[in-house]
Amino acid sequence: MRNDVERRQRWMAVLARASCRELEQAYLDLLNAPAYVLLRPPESGLVLLQGRAGETGPSFNVGEATMTRCALKLLDGTTGFAFVLGRDQRQAELAALFDALLQRGDETASATLKVISKFERAQSMRRDLKSRKAASTKVDFFAMTQAREPK
Repeated sequence: MRNDVERRQRWMAVLARASCRELEQAYLDLLNAPAYVLLRPPESGLVLLQGRAGETGPSFNVGEATMTRCALKLLDGTTGFAFVLGRDQRQAELAALFDALLQRGDETASATLKVISKFERAQSMRRDLKSRKAASTKVDFFAMTQAREPK
């Protein structure tokens, strides 16, 4: 059970980070795009971001970020939810749709899982590229002492 929850959380995180363009292309690639009803239409708002010093210290407020959420129901009763950063309502709607498709027990779920895996690989590659670019600009400072001969 715990593995299922962790796996779904990972999938939802990948969907939340996927761009609207990627989600739209994956939606267009679906052979049979399912019909759905919006339970909670996409709506934008603010969320308070919190952080911790060293991941163990007391939490503190970092600031606010814009977030869009959406909930929908497929005609077979499967529900999907999404929370994405930013104000792109179509992105939130498509992420919720793919979340619902992942929960189905048919071939659509396995096809959707392939799409999620593709998104995850692309996000990992972008993260690695960004990390390598940042590492290439790293400067190591060190103090150098000069040896002085006694007078």
